[in-house]
Parts: sequence; C-alpha cells; structure tokens
Amino acid sequence: MSGRLGELLVRENLISLQQLQKAQEAQRKTGGRIGSLLVRQGSIAEADLTGFLSKQYGVPAISLADFEVDPEVLKLIPRATAEKHQLVPINRAGSSLIVAMGDPSNIFAVDDVKFLTGYNVEVVVAPEQAIREAIERYYAEKGPDLDQIMGEVGSELDGMEVVAEGADDANSVDLEKSAGEAPVVKLVNLILLDAIKRGASDVHVEPYEKDFRVRFRIDGVMYEVMKPPMKLRSAIISRLKIMAELDISERRLPQDGRIKLKLGKGKEMDFRVSVCPTLFGEKVVLRLLDKSNLQLDMTKLGFEEKQLQDFMEAIDRPYGMVLVTGPTGSGKTTTLYSALSKLNEVAWNISTAEDPVEFNFFGINQVQMHEDIGLNFAAALRSFLRQDPDIIMVGEIRDFETAEIGVKAALTGHLVLSTLHTNDAPGTVSRLLNMGIEPFLVTASLNAIVAQRLCRRLCPDCRKPVTLEDQALLDAGFAADEIGAFQLYEKGGCKACNDRGFRGRVAVYEVMPIWDGLKELIIQGSSTAELKQEAIRLGFRTLRMSALAKVKAGVTTLAEAVANTAPDKF
Repeated sequence: MSGRLGELLVRENLISLQQLQKAQEAQRKTGGRIGSLLVRQGSIAEADLTGFLSKQYGVPAISLADFEVDPEVLKLIPRATAEKHQLVPINRAGSSLIVAMGDPSNIFAVDDVKFLTGYNVEVVVAPEQAIREAIERYYAEKGPDLDQIMGEVGSELDGMEVVAEGADDANSVDLEKSAGEAPVVKLVNLILLDAIKRGASDVHVEPYEKDFRVRFRIDGVMYEVMKPPMKLRSAIISRLKIMAELDISERRLPQDGRIKLKLGKGKEMDFRVSVCPTLFGEKVVLRLLDKSNLQLDMTKLGFEEKQLQDFMEAIDRPYGMVLVTGPTGSGKTTTLYSALSKLNEVAWNISTAEDPVEFNFFGINQVQMHEDIGLNFAAALRSFLRQDPDIIMVGEIRDFETAEIGVKAALTGHLVLSTLHTNDAPGTVSRLLNMGIEPFLVTASLNAIVAQRLCRRLCPDCRKPVTLEDQALLDAGFAADEIGAFQLYEKGGCKACNDRGFRGRVAVYEVMPIWDGLKELIIQGSSTAELKQEAIRLGFRTLRMSALAKVKAGVTTLAEAVANTAPDKF
C-alpha cells in the first residue's frame, strides 16, 4: 500500500508510531505492503483496516465469501495480473468491471486493468487475505471435467501403449484399443498424458475422507489439476497398480513398481510408481522419468565457469572420491549421470549401485538395490571391487560400512562418485567424520565436494523488470557496490509458461575441491565454519553466492534465491 497509509492510520489513532516504524523496518527487509505487515504483526485487525480504507477512499467494503464469480468474468483478468496487484474481478455491469482490491489507492493497478480489459473499473475494498484466498480458489489450475476428458481422448492416445516390464513390443497392451473398454482406463491414460505435456516431474493421486484429487508437481511446485468423482477412487488406483504390475489385492503394505509408456514416434516415458496405504485409501505417487529431457550437457546444468573447471578436474582424476550433496529432489542424480555420461568410454569399466535405477545407459553396468535380499550399497560395492572396476557410482552413502568401503576403493586406484545428504559442501566433511571415517582417510580420498539446489527459471518471454529496496538486496548478500549495477526481474505470465511466470529450473552449485589448506584444517579437527571461511579465501563460491549470480543474470528471482539457499553467516 502507499507510504501515506501508515501516516493516516497513526493520525486516526488506529496504530502507534512505534508500530508503524516496526512495519516499515520489516518492509525494508522483506518488501510487502504496509497494510499487510501491520495486520501480520498484530497492530491492527484486518476488518478494521478494510473499514478504514473503505471510509478513507469512499469505496464499498465487501465480503468475498458472499460472492460466486462468473468464470467468464475471471477470464478478463489473467492470474498473473491478479497476483501482481492483489485484486479479483467480481462482476461486470455494462461497460464497467467491478474489482475487489486490498489497496483502493493503487492507481497503477486500476490503469492496468482498464488497459487490459477495455472496461471502466469500479473498485471495492476487501481484506488482502480474503483476496489471496479468492485468487487461489478461482484461479486454481483445474483440469478438464470428466465429460470433457472422455470426449477428448480419441486422437490424444494415438500410438500410446503401455509396455510390460521386460517384455518386447509383441506383448504390449495397446492403450487406444483398451480405452474403449472402460472410462477409468481413458481417464488414467489422459492424466498421464497431461502430466507429460505439462512437464510435470511427479503425479500425486490422493484419497481423502470426502475428496479425491490429482496434483502435479511442476518446476518444484504442486498444482491441483483434477478432482475425479469419489466413486472412481478405487478403480483409478487399481488401474495404476495394474499398469505398474503390482498386487491389487494388497492394500495394507507399500508397493513400488514401474510403468513404461510408448508415445509413438519412438518416444518412451517411464513412470516410477510408489503406492502407500493412508487412512482413507492408497495414495499413488508417480515420478516421471523422461530420458529425452535429461540434460547431460554439463555446460548447461548451471555451473559457473570456475566451478565447472574444478568439477571436471575432480572427475578426470584416475582415482579418488567426488561427493554430490543436497536434499531429495535437488538434482543430484542428474549431476552424477552427467558426470558418468562424460566419463562413459570404451576404455573404462563403469559400475553403478542405484536405488532405484532411474535411467539406463549403454556402456554402464547398473545394479538395482534389493534390501530385502541383502543387496544393499555396501554389498554391491564389495562385489564391484571384484569386477575389475575403473569408475564406481554409489547411489547414496547412508552408513559407516558403505562410506568405509567407498573410501578404501578411492584410495586403491578407483574413481568413486556418490551422494550424501548434507546442507552444504563444508558440512559434508563433518558428516563423514561423524560416521566414523578417520580425518586422514577423508583428506587422502576426497577430490571434491559438490552441493546443489534448484531454483525456478524465469520465463524469458514474460519476465518483468522490478526494483527492490537496497536493504533487501544487502540482506540477501549483495555487496553495497553491486547495487544498481544490474537489473532485477520478477515473474510475469504468458502462454509459453501457462501464466506461471517460470519455465523449468536451473541448478545452483557450490564446488569445493579439497585444497591443501583445507586438508590441514580437517586433520586439525576444525569446525565447519572455519572450513567454509578458509575455502572462501581460496576461491570457493557458496550456494548463496551462486544463486545471487543467477539473479544478477536475470535467470531467476531474488525470492527464489533467498528461499532455496542459506545466508553466508560465520
């Protein structure tokens, strides 16, 4: 809201000067509107703020809960515009459009809507929280209704077939033929096809007591796309289990499987399927594994030039260990597969132990783990060492046994690649020491440690310049002399990105070679903070530094960088 609002509220004795100053300080740090910040810190009730705005600007105050907005009216204002200005179109009367806003003084928003729609704009005021909820409710990404789905299947499923695991084309089930047998089959096929088209990474099929929904994870964010009828709940879940060759009679235990789809033109798509019993039925999560979209070109993953050079030097050595760390879903597997793809030559014997094997590659011996029969990472690693290996990849180091064998392999002339769950590269050393690996073995075996995160990539077609407070940039980690030397961008919305403002994700890396200066500190038992400080002095770039470089380049937003990386504190 406008800067004058706070002064008006103080003048009317609705808030104190100290409360306004506190809100203004928060605004300098995090951005946002003064009104929202005052409500959030408890200085004024939202209803009182709305009443004041209504009286001050002479516009009616309304309760959005009392309205059911016509979808045709909603179409006049895209979600991106509604979110940008925090407004919702309510009704249309002749040449006028009635719009609910949290800030009726925002003339830029009114002009935007006028230009966009061609209507005269009549403003009513509503609480900002109610407007946010209305935007989520009205602009939620709803999938097509059931009748529409059944009418659209036809040509969409041409050439699409589900392939039995380990079977050849002769044993494939043609989905187009089977689609005529039951509406459920058509519906499931279209859900999977829609997920592929939208570029989803996961599909969640979730049963609740009185609801049943399908959500897609797109660029790391969940979107609800469909609410099939409750009566189809069991049938849809059973169909997915049949496609994944799972036991449909077993509903009390978790199960894992795989679906392979042929989409015509030689394209294949794998879905990794996980079924888990919940209170109101089985939840099914499908992870999409699209080999055609797998980015194996290391120069395009998101490494900075010096980082890529350090990483390439680490994996080009004939022996030693390279660890990639980060939380689940941060892109570690893609980075490791890219490294293996670079190393995959006839001259090298490469073996991998994975749980699960996500993509199969010619020339690499990949082994699927089976804990129930004793085939774990440690057992596979022992077996690899008897198979004359040159390069070994272990899916994850989870315990002392696996770590110990991996370190010994790295010390005896093998290149070992693996992952570990830690927050950053310097913290990985402490994790290995806590597992029980001796400091001298850590320094002797480690070539480099890579940590990574994923940030959503701004859509280049609709990103918009934005100006933020200097203090917000300083708090994020920018140096004072950098401010003003680059252009910041925020998300927009267009057809290319489905009005989300983001299209795909970019990896943010930190690469820490084990320099001699770090080896001395590790032997001395120095803390993670001391290791980090010394590494930075030697040229190490942290995750936050790399994320801010992406912000300066206009690849992502400051909010994404701050949300996905920790500040550099010592």
